[in-house]
Amino acid sequence: MATEKKDIGLSKTLKLPKYVTREEAEDAVRVLLRWAGEDPKREGLIDTPSRYVKAFKEWFAGYENDPVEILSRTFDEVEGYDEMVVLRNVRFESHCEHHIAPIIGNADVAYLPDKRVVGISKLARLVDLYSKRLRIQERFTAQIATTLNNVLQHKGVGVVVEASHGCMTTRGIEKTGLTMVTS
Repeated sequence: MATEKKDIGLSKTLKLPKYVTREEAEDAVRVLLRWAGEDPKREGLIDTPSRYVKAFKEWFAGYENDPVEILSRTFDEVEGYDEMVVLRNVRFESHCEHHIAPIIGNADVAYLPDKRVVGISKLARLVDLYSKRLRIQERFTAQIATTLNNVLQHKGVGVVVEASHGCMTTRGIEKTGLTMVTS
């Protein structure tokens, strides 16, 4: 359970400078295709750089959203409800910051309300926001918990994440069926 309240700069939307144009990004994909031994001018690959850059933007859309804004609307019509609220099995897709390999899993998000509750879709949106950034699972778990704790100031917060890491299953040690659990 996260109980420590510390300032982690949640009140600002993360806006990264755009030093690279879309054309430069597509050129980089062409370079990688050539490096892998392919011909980017081959019929099946002509549109691949454009599609990949579009997918990359979708995969990492979490940098463009503000977690505080997601959690800004709460409800006080709880009629004294003070038991744990749990949203289980929030599926997510992310990418590890070490290999940009997929991380696929589920998050369980729980909180103990203090007079106010947040819509459950906001919990799923928070998981989505943080999953759409390069990361390690430990930071992903901590960011969800810390954001809920700092923004909503509930009596307690708990987050459990279970995921399979492509960097373990498709390269390197190549062990399938493994999952990592963080809380």
